[in-house]
Amino acid sequence: MHFEPNNIYHIYNRGNQKQQLFFNDANYLYFFEKVKKNIFASCEILSWCLMPNHFHFLIYTTDKSCELVPNRSIPILNLSEQFRITLSGYTKGIQKQEQITGNLFQQKTQAKLIGSDNYRYSIQAFHYIHQNPMKASLVSKMEDWRYSSFQDYTGMRNGNLCNRVLAKQLLDFTDTSFYKESYGVIPDKDIPFFE
Repeated sequence: MHFEPNNIYHIYNRGNQKQQLFFNDANYLYFFEKVKKNIFASCEILSWCLMPNHFHFLIYTTDKSCELVPNRSIPILNLSEQFRITLSGYTKGIQKQEQITGNLFQQKTQAKLIGSDNYRYSIQAFHYIHQNPMKASLVSKMEDWRYSSFQDYTGMRNGNLCNRVLAKQLLDFTDTSFYKESYGVIPDKDIPFFE
């Protein structure tokens, strides 16, 4: 993955051959802990959602995100390395739990540049990520899905993974407008941007 500092990216991956990634509540929490340990210090996370067979992050890159990892024969950026470490570590745990071998995730994690000056796509990506569980009919309301940052933004949970202050600044929403805007319809013609 290639990153430039001070930009917004939509990062996502799914299970190899669309297979399941999370088998129980403990798996979601295990992945979340790996994100906190590895990715959290390498970027500003604006929103996230873990789904049974895929995940989404909306992040804002920093200079630290784009630092080269030292002593590597092939140049790799810090944020790319932190995603690699997270997915690799999670895969090893699930392989042991499920007694499986082979790739758990698709080969390439996608990082779509949205840009810090593209408000329309930035806010659509932000809401799209939170809408995922509802659109997949896993819940009837976004606030019922525990494995996304939606509950943090509504005040139902005091999560500390997302930089909510930065998100509000970059995406131009308030605590008051967040909930109503979250349930807004994203036109179907705009959805392929995220696939």
